[in-house]
Amino acid sequence: MKNPKIKITVNSKIFTATLLDNNSAKAFKELLPLTIKMNELNSNEKYHDFSQSLPTNSSNPGMINNGDLMLYGSKTLVLFYKTFSTSYNYTKLGKIDDVKGLASALGSGNVTVTFELEC
Repeated sequence: MKNPKIKITVNSKIFTATLLDNNSAKAFKELLPLTIKMNELNSNEKYHDFSQSLPTNSSNPGMINNGDLMLYGSKTLVLFYKTFSTSYNYTKLGKIDDVKGLASALGSGNVTVTFELEC
């Protein structure tokens, strides 16, 4: 079965992402549709803290890529908009298919982001 696609809307700009085939991504998919405020952190990511935990299978990816969608811990959704090396552990959820314009759409402050299943 093909990995599910989701639509991510940021300031009227639409991106598609492919979710991975893991329990964490499946649990995230069950929360959709979802419109959340994502906070700026470190000039390379936006994050949102959920009230409930999601399943995790964290590891150190070594390198974070622009467009990665991951969980930090069991409750923090992170959308990265820069590529850099890391020493932190994350659970991979998926990746934006085409990151062109992602950083400018997300901007430098907090932002409202909508995640929904792609039809």
